[in-house]
Amino acid sequence: MQALRKERILARPEEVKLFKTWSSPFPLRVAWALQLKGIQYESVLEDLSNKSNLLLQYNPVYKKVPVLLHNGRPISESLIILEYVDETWKQYPLLPQDPYARAMARFWAKFGDDKVLPSIYAAFKSEGKEQEAALAEASEHLQKLEEELKGKKFFGGDNIGYLDIALGWLANLGVFEEVSSLRVLDVERFPLLCAWLKEFSDAPVIKDCWPPRDMLIAKFIARRQAHDAKSSST
Repeated sequence: MQALRKERILARPEEVKLFKTWSSPFPLRVAWALQLKGIQYESVLEDLSNKSNLLLQYNPVYKKVPVLLHNGRPISESLIILEYVDETWKQYPLLPQDPYARAMARFWAKFGDDKVLPSIYAAFKSEGKEQEAALAEASEHLQKLEEELKGKKFFGGDNIGYLDIALGWLANLGVFEEVSSLRVLDVERFPLLCAWLKEFSDAPVIKDCWPPRDMLIAKFIARRQAHDAKSSST
């Protein structure tokens, strides 16, 4: 009887839910990781202007997406979720096996969030000399990523891995550039990054998760207009 009960418990399907918004790139990281590992999950769309009680319950500290709910246990913060996913489901490893390489992947992922993303966003929302300074800073950061790609197809080697997923938001740059008429990532200065971006974006598992481009453009235009209106009123 006990063996039968244990067998039933082991056969119970896993509950995997991803709390996300339709446009945020951070839940996309988790979606890509789950897709690459072949894990079925349920998407729970959130409206961050009217957050659900479940989101507030599962992420009471930051109150934001993404949240991964695995068998009733919530995990928040996208990079932490990526590591949890990689440690929980062993198929298609995302992080390298070598401890040093793993540390470097984590380092550059944090660099992307702490340095690259803020500098690009600062350029998007600013003008004049402030914008020039932000663009110069962004280019300096992007050059460091360019150097990390020397001799590699993806940051992790021949296959999409943890760092590629962490930096996948760069595929949104085309939308930023179209809305702001800025050129941040050009093939002459960053040939390796541009080649990586095309390989990454064209991968079916990545491409199939992207929100519609026209909706993203409309969103960023609205955000830019809202920022300009706020700036002009202060």
